Amino acid sequence: MTMGYFPNLEGNWQEYLAWLALLKERGFNTSQTERRMVKLLSQEKKYISQKMRKENSAYQTAERLEEIRRQRPEGPRKLVEKVNQDELNDRILGAWLGRAAGCILGIPCEGLSKEAIRFACLNHSLPYPLRSYWPEDPKNLSPKARQYQLTPREKFLLKNLTGIGADDDLAYTLLGLLILEEKGLDFTTKDVASAWLKYLPTACTAEAVALTNLRQGIPPALAGGINNPYTDWIGADIRSDPWAYAAPGWPEKAAEMAYRDACLTHRGIGIHAAMFFSAAIAAAFVASEPIEAIKLGLTEIPKNSRLTGVVQQVIRWCEDDGDWEKTTDRILKFFQGMSPVHALNNAAMTVAGIFYGNGDFGKTITLTVMAGLDTDCTGATAGSLLGAMVGASRLPKKWIKPLGDEVETYLLRHRHFRSKEIAKRFTRIALKNINT
Repeated sequence: MTMGYFPNLEGNWQEYLAWLALLKERGFNTSQTERRMVKLLSQEKKYISQKMRKENSAYQTAERLEEIRRQRPEGPRKLVEKVNQDELNDRILGAWLGRAAGCILGIPCEGLSKEAIRFACLNHSLPYPLRSYWPEDPKNLSPKARQYQLTPREKFLLKNLTGIGADDDLAYTLLGLLILEEKGLDFTTKDVASAWLKYLPTACTAEAVALTNLRQGIPPALAGGINNPYTDWIGADIRSDPWAYAAPGWPEKAAEMAYRDACLTHRGIGIHAAMFFSAAIAAAFVASEPIEAIKLGLTEIPKNSRLTGVVQQVIRWCEDDGDWEKTTDRILKFFQGMSPVHALNNAAMTVAGIFYGNGDFGKTITLTVMAGLDTDCTGATAGSLLGAMVGASRLPKKWIKPLGDEVETYLLRHRHFRSKEIAKRFTRIALKNINT
């Protein structure tokens, strides 16, 4: 995936590959040239890795839980002492269904820019932002193409939507549920690694690196730090929801569990993003408005974190602009060149979508997704937070009814779930956690 920061380097690299291909096509043996380039790239990667370890960076930030907690601002830490079972089950079901709705809305346009999404809407004569799930595929790909080798792409379109299909943003939530049920609330990073080896057949970016390292026998404490340039990307924060569902109204506990999960694969900002969103969603179970939950989430990460600065800046932009288009354009310009699956730019878009959604579920997930970047991830997180706040019984039926109750996932030995049962299982865990 192109990073965007280095157009000259990328251009030269593509030209090099074109010359190498021409050489091969003309009948020459290219193996020696390939080996020389692989060796050079390996040396350069080693140099960059050593440089990062040795030199103090302006972006160096707390990574250990004790250090993170010392650098937090003041916060409530825990917002409730007791919870009602029926209300909690409704809120957790709302969070899960909200997450699924935002994810499914974002899957068809994942990887498209804000302008490409706008063009797709115009091309299909659709309102912008959307008012429902995609009725037509914005990418015009084969309808039989399968998401994670399971769910046909057409099953994420409104006319064919009868259940919740396979996606990593949902699979990791369910994997978190299995970890909590099998290992309890005091699970360790080693327990997370064991569950990955047991249930996870495939992964992407930082997760793929860690999974490969685990399969090669590298200890969990080191698996995320070896040959991993993706440590600040979005992977850990898409895994943050189960810890919030297990600690509703308890941001500190949710963030702590998110930390134990995130440090398997991520470092620095990647860990902070997971802790922030887990704390924010946990706070949403009792907060009076969405931005209050976002601000409470910030109390569980370092006050000098880059992520804290980004979230605070986005909130200021939203307050000053009063215009979603203007704010999202600001965000895109500010992060120009950054990977579209980085934790910072996607957190910024998620916060903007939540702000301008102003408590309206449909508006929140559509604005979040229509901004582009990692749309299934941002839509899922925004939907989860809003769903936790309002509960399943108050979510708009047009977004929830098409989801049905069946859930498909690629987890080994756990290919099928049911949404209502997922909520009940999380509720049992949360009651044990909060009421004891």
